[in-house]
Amino acid sequence: MSRALRASILLLFLASCGGGNFSAPRNLDDACSVVQQRPSYLKAMQATQKKWGIPISVQMAVLYQESKFIGNARTPHQYALGVIPMGRQSSAYGYAQALDSTWDDYRKERNNRGARRDNIRDATDFMGWYMDTSTAELGISKIDAQRQYLAYHEGRKGYARQSYKAKGWLVDVAAAVGNRARLYHSQLSRCLR
Repeated sequence: MSRALRASILLLFLASCGGGNFSAPRNLDDACSVVQQRPSYLKAMQATQKKWGIPISVQMAVLYQESKFIGNARTPHQYALGVIPMGRQSSAYGYAQALDSTWDDYRKERNNRGARRDNIRDATDFMGWYMDTSTAELGISKIDAQRQYLAYHEGRKGYARQSYKAKGWLVDVAAAVGNRARLYHSQLSRCLR
């Protein structure tokens, strides 16, 4: 076999291994179905629960809201005059929709320069780190998905200023996150024993 052919085969093999599965799992309303389809998600969330104390159901509810479990999710483009592309709404990216600046803070504080937002283990660890700090700084219970989501969305300073009170739509979204976390908790209690 020629050297060029071997190199081509190796390159194709590496390319097939390197990409992530960025499609959403089926049946996102069933937590058991999600973790059965994506066991790597469950392992990542279990590690985060063990390390940071954030319940799997809370993590899943936030992942659902932020990215629908899609690893390369991005915010929509903005357009001037309805047609001229102006870039994305924010720098949020990945499973956890972490902003560039917050992700950089996480990587620096956790000394994890190689962490990637499109890696489920890194994304759930980021969420655990962020929510654990929200608990320490703001007194938000780790099982309170609704308030954790408000602090996650608005930032801890925004949450402390209660900026969410002027955003009825966000209060509704946070309530939905809380409801989904309770649903997921109930479902997971049946399939994770």
